[in-house]
Amino acid sequence: MFHLFCQKSIYRAAIKCKVVVQKETFLKRNPMHGTWRRSFNAEHTCLESRALPIIHHVKYICDLPENHRFPMGKFPKVLESLLRDQVITDKQVWAPKIASTELLRRVHTEEYLSNFISGEISEKDQRRTGFQWSSGLVQRCRYETGGTVLAGEIAVQRGLACSTAGGTHHAFPSYGSGFCLLNDLAVAAKHLMGESTSRRRILIVDLDVHQGDGTAFIFKDEPDVFTFSVHCGKNFPVRKQQSDLDVSLEDGIEDKEYLSKAFHFIRY
Repeated sequence: MFHLFCQKSIYRAAIKCKVVVQKETFLKRNPMHGTWRRSFNAEHTCLESRALPIIHHVKYICDLPENHRFPMGKFPKVLESLLRDQVITDKQVWAPKIASTELLRRVHTEEYLSNFISGEISEKDQRRTGFQWSSGLVQRCRYETGGTVLAGEIAVQRGLACSTAGGTHHAFPSYGSGFCLLNDLAVAAKHLMGESTSRRRILIVDLDVHQGDGTAFIFKDEPDVFTFSVHCGKNFPVRKQQSDLDVSLEDGIEDKEYLSKAFHFIRY
């Protein structure tokens, strides 16, 4: 499904503030941090709407070789389903800007970004990611990361926001893995902490069947980011990283038991 800044996760903030809307400028003071946001990393905003912000971009997808096993079409289908079932309206849909190299450098190495963007990726590294390199793939990943950054920015001020893509938690600073080339969660977390004038703490709740190994590695020495992963123990990746809190589950677990184990650690 979607995530609020965190991949398939829960990210909530209770904020009381005053809103001033004037054309495309959104001025909102966050009394929690004493900062003003005059603009978002967005190509399109829905500032007048007070409904749940949904972040989506048509460039969340790219062409893949025929019969490729990655379900690229799931991203637009999520938005289409929400609109068709009248869960949301198009007046709630924001569009992110493409993630800049400056944003990406907060997490990824200069060498990796240069090679990834220019296409100088070895066959071995392409096999590790599961994708054959293309300029369209680079564009897709950068817009996806931009969507998570935008969701985080909105969530800090409005309390909640969702993106229809993201959660690329297997990407490490210097390489991609398991269909993940840029770690959107880490980039967004670093961005939100870096722009705050006071200490900001981040919780990443990862409920994917696979452990969020890249995210855990990136923040292993970061006290202001807490990584929490609920995953299948006998599944990818074979070599797990150490999250701040890992909950390893057995194959074949049923819904009731899963929810009991996962939400035992979540109080909200």
